[in-house]
Parts: sequence; C-alpha cells; structure tokens
Amino acid sequence: MLRIAVPNKGSLSLPASEMLSEAGYRQRGPGGRELVLADPANDVEFFYLRPRDIAVYVGSGTVDVGITGRDLLLDSGVEAVEHRPLGFATSTFRFAAPAGEITSLEQVAGRRVATSYDVLVGDYLAAHGVDASVVHLDGAVESSVQLGIADVVADVVETGSTLRAAGLATFGDPILRSEAVLIRKPGDDQPSDGLTILDRRLQGVLVARQYVLMDYDVPVEHLEAAVAITPGFESPTVSPLHDGTWVAVRSMVRKDVTNNVMDELYDVGARAILVTSIHACRV
Repeated sequence: MLRIAVPNKGSLSLPASEMLSEAGYRQRGPGGRELVLADPANDVEFFYLRPRDIAVYVGSGTVDVGITGRDLLLDSGVEAVEHRPLGFATSTFRFAAPAGEITSLEQVAGRRVATSYDVLVGDYLAAHGVDASVVHLDGAVESSVQLGIADVVADVVETGSTLRAAGLATFGDPILRSEAVLIRKPGDDQPSDGLTILDRRLQGVLVARQYVLMDYDVPVEHLEAAVAITPGFESPTVSPLHDGTWVAVRSMVRKDVTNNVMDELYDVGARAILVTSIHACRV
C-alpha cells in the first residue's frame, strides 16, 4: 500500500482531506478521529499527523508521500522533495519590524529575529550574508518586539492585520511564498504506480477546479475568431449543426475568466453559450 501522510489539524487539514476525497480516496468522516485509515479499494493507507511532523516522516521514508506546507517542509531541514504544488493554503513569509525603524534586509544584521521557523529563517539570512540572532518562539511572535526579546519578527503574513495591530510593518522581499505541497521521500526519482496514480488524480482535481467546459454555437464564418478566444486545453471540439451554416464548439476555459470569454464570444456572433462545471478529469 502507498502510505500517505495527511495533516490532522490546522488550516491544511480540511482542504487536504477535501482534495483527496475529490480525487476518489476514502477519508475520515465528519468528526472522525482515526489516526490511521486504510483505503484498500485504492491500495493506499492514510496516516493523520501533525503538519509540522509530516516532512520528517516522509524524509525518513516512514511514509511514502505527504501533504504539508512548503514553509514547513523547508523549516524541517530534512531531505524530502516537493513533488507538486496543490494550490491551497497560500501564504507569504516576511520580515516585519516597528514601522519605519527597519526598511531593508541589510539592517537586520546584528539584530534579534523572532520566529517559529528558525531553520528556514536562519538559512535565508545565511544565504544573503546577514549575521543576526534567531530567537525561536512557538507562536505569537508579533508580541516579541514589544516584550523586548526581539527587534524583528519573521512570520507568515496573510492580511497583515495582526502585525499592524502590534505596530509592525513588513519590509524587504518575501522570504518565501508558501502553499500546500505534495512531498515524497528522497531518491524516489522513478515514482511507484501508487504515487503516479495519486499525482495524476490530484492534477485532475487542480484542473477541474481551475477550468469549466464552455459550449456554444457560432456561424461557420466566425469560427476561427471564436476558436482564437477559446483555444481549449489542447484544442476545442467542433461539430457541424444540422443547417450547415453553424457549428457547435466545446472547449475548456479557465474559470476565472469565464464571463469575459462569454462576452468576447457573443461579440463575434456566438450564441447559446453554456458553462458546465468539471467535477473530475484526467489530463
């Protein structure tokens, strides 16, 4: 069985389980507290672990693959490999300091930096030639400056409201842009059949979430203009209609531009424009 580590709590937990369910795998029910769940129909076994520990288990080969954050993977210091970004739990990791006091990375030299990600931050500072002290905290790093144990903080930033409330402002380039990722054990350059199937299914979920199917009718003389608007994932399907002067077109279109595309199609003469959600696919 392919052994898959899944976050058991936190912001990664629910979307990871939802994605696996959409990919056709068995998951824990509402309120389920199983630590191990077998899915013999798909020849996989799920292990529900702390998100911060998943990279360690995958890196040691205890489990074959796992879902965790890119930030947690890099902070673990283990040799697990990012296999595929999964498009959820996006965040930005940045430095922050009292507003106006520090405005560049170079000014961090000689300062104390509070963070819950000391390996990630230490590696980043070393890579940029900045000599600073890293202070490890397990949480609420934004209070560390006011309490006098740090001069700078490094943390995940979503809206920035928590930092602003503490009188802090971000500066410099982002340390990291993070999101949920599928990771695998090192040295697994020829993925097993189980990992290949898992990866293909997750890719299908990502595509299904990003695209819709668009169907429309268009006069033959305007077909090329319409196809230029909807080139599709590979190429659109075109079928003649009964009267011979119109054709029906089906194409995959990115969900985030659906209405703009419909407007453009209407302007070139397309009619009966329909949009259908994609629940599953393989590409």
